[in-house]
Amino acid sequence: MADSSLLRLTDLELDALTELINIGVGRAAASLAIMCGDAVTLSVPAVSTVTPEQASEMVGGARIGKMVAVEQDYSGDVYGRALLIFPESNSLELVRAVSGDAVPTADIPAMAPEALLETGNVVLQSCLGTIANMLHRNLGIGTPKLVEGRARELFPRVSKDAVLFVYINFSLRGRRIRGYIALLMDLAAMAALKRLVAEFVERET
Repeated sequence: MADSSLLRLTDLELDALTELINIGVGRAAASLAIMCGDAVTLSVPAVSTVTPEQASEMVGGARIGKMVAVEQDYSGDVYGRALLIFPESNSLELVRAVSGDAVPTADIPAMAPEALLETGNVVLQSCLGTIANMLHRNLGIGTPKLVEGRARELFPRVSKDAVLFVYINFSLRGRRIRGYIALLMDLAAMAALKRLVAEFVERET
């Protein structure tokens, strides 16, 4: 088993991975803009590697109520589970923005699952696909599904797992909506990602 103390990305590797995610998020924003018929800005202020327990706290832990997430499995040289996570109130605000202000407020909850799945699929596919392409690898990406629960229920409390955690801001139709991307990996997958990012940094420098 890989030693978790050896898997933390160096500053250079983390900068490179942040840039790859930024590119992926930019492509997601362009796709969402076409889908929504309006300009979309997605920013990625920070990327970090944390434990599942730390990730739970970063999305609010016990202080925040129900969370809504779009979940997709990914497989290949790097494998795991990807989540696009929102507090429930933010998820409904995102649905309002994606669906357009003409949609009656009463209809938003019924539209939410389909709109969130479509949005999550665009964002996660763009991020995962960009990372895979830039690292010269292929990833199999599963069908998205919607999961709900408190923060601690979204992240398994397994010490051998690591989380690549991304905080993002959506700006759409004048609304600012915060969300999170989490890539859950076991230590072997995290070690593989670290190796591939190191190879990418070497190629680019």
